[in-house]
Amino acid sequence: MTEYHEYMPRSFTKYRNKIGLVDGKGEFIINRRDIALVFPYKDCVLEGGQTRDDQRRQEVFFNETIAREEITCLLDPKVLVGARRFTPEGVEPALDFHADDNLIVKGNNLITLASLQKRFGNRIKMAYWDIPYNTGSDSFGYNDRFSLSTWLVFIKNRVEQTLPLLQRDGVILIQCSFHNFAYLKVLLDEIIGNHVMTFNVLVRHPDRVLTADKQFNDVVEYILVYSKSPDFKMPRMVQTKTVNDYKYVVNELTEGKPIEFDGRRGRYFLPTEYELLETQPSDKNFKIVTVRGSIREKVSSGRFYVKHLQPLEKTFPPKTLFKVEGIGDDAYNHRYFYLPPCGNKNGAYLQGMPLSSSVTYKPYPNFLDFVQSYNTVNSEGEVEFRNGKKPEDLIEFLMNIFTDENDIVLDAFAGSGTTAAVAHKLKRRFITIEQMNYIDDITVKRIRNAGASFVYCSLARLNQAFVDELERASDHSTIQNILERVINVGYIDYRLEVSKLDEEEFAALTLEEQKQLVMEIIDKNMLYVNRYDIDDVEFAIADADKSFTHSFYNGGER
Repeated sequence: MTEYHEYMPRSFTKYRNKIGLVDGKGEFIINRRDIALVFPYKDCVLEGGQTRDDQRRQEVFFNETIAREEITCLLDPKVLVGARRFTPEGVEPALDFHADDNLIVKGNNLITLASLQKRFGNRIKMAYWDIPYNTGSDSFGYNDRFSLSTWLVFIKNRVEQTLPLLQRDGVILIQCSFHNFAYLKVLLDEIIGNHVMTFNVLVRHPDRVLTADKQFNDVVEYILVYSKSPDFKMPRMVQTKTVNDYKYVVNELTEGKPIEFDGRRGRYFLPTEYELLETQPSDKNFKIVTVRGSIREKVSSGRFYVKHLQPLEKTFPPKTLFKVEGIGDDAYNHRYFYLPPCGNKNGAYLQGMPLSSSVTYKPYPNFLDFVQSYNTVNSEGEVEFRNGKKPEDLIEFLMNIFTDENDIVLDAFAGSGTTAAVAHKLKRRFITIEQMNYIDDITVKRIRNAGASFVYCSLARLNQAFVDELERASDHSTIQNILERVINVGYIDYRLEVSKLDEEEFAALTLEEQKQLVMEIIDKNMLYVNRYDIDDVEFAIADADKSFTHSFYNGGER
């Protein structure tokens, strides 16, 4: 009532006693729940099926209301085929999936994320994504005049499929550049809500300019950290305590004079009655803690100084020493305090090595310098990858913060396989997804080089095989052949009457127009074989693939 009351007519101002943005009705935006980032296609699902970095795919946007059945079919669990188990000893067919297996999936990451939910729902501790940055020159190559909107839909769909996979205290980390950082943060604030922090990562030296024609030198990237749980607290940096700072001893030259603080006994020593000596560090010595900043309020000895000793600064000489009994958690039954030396405004206390813990907890900084690591990243993993390879020690740094041994880490944009390689080295389990064709020559090779064991499989392609052929087609006769086969097998959009397709008009189209038309005819809901169609003879799923798929989804039971 105090904050939002209407002022009396004779008030000097009609405005409320709070500063903030308001809507047209005068309601504070921060208190409303209907404020959201809006953009074209936000209510759609984008399949996003590039298989090469240089592809410029024409994508179909499925509206979440109008095409609900199509989306359900698109995101139904899919048949998994070609499963092989890789170990340091070699490779063999995999007929089943074990509870402790690592997993690599080749295929569309949106569809794969949806397929993982039955097996891995609420089990992922950390998801790390090095997403396409949508700079205009990177791997996000979808033909659409609303490029930013397409990118936001692309990310939104995948985040929504990842949230059910995360543990309650699980986190998702997304790395991006400045280009769309602001939009991405607003989107994630809306979808997930609990923004934990953002790491600002220095990735190249400020003096190193890659191209002179840039308007400014872009040297920082961002890692947005979000948690599924609204109660999540950022872990603290654990540091083992050392004796390095404990290098002072007190030499009492007199017995001092008695003094009392609210019943707590003590003694005081004038500056000529004691010596404060610096010596070799030892766990028997003291370290000096200046009473300033947050120590004045958040540390018990700091609060004691402010309450009892600060008032004495005007009546006792500078640097008078007070020995107070019953304070501290070190090996001594007393704590030394002294008033500010001449010319200083802050007093201090002498603290011995704490007995309660051998470690100290500090907050992580939100600025990280990984320039040196980025400079040498090309040599890591014994694979070449010039599309945004991330250094292992950056991923290791993040993984050590948010995961423990045996936790599961998910990377839906595997790239060169850095996340999986680091997870293996840190004794974490991993699930990684990559749809680009370089997965065999780069991703799998990199993870094998790290010595990891894993199962590698693919989504069972159906119409996706035609899509891949269509994108490779370079002449009209090839496209005509693809069209005939698509029509013959019947995997076409049920809303189209293909019988009305005029052959002469089709032949007169340009190569790109023919590709686009055939793409429209192909049923996008049948890009991959749905799990419930696994026994349909029309799809000719091999017995070995059936066995693995059944094992993956329900422990081998049909």
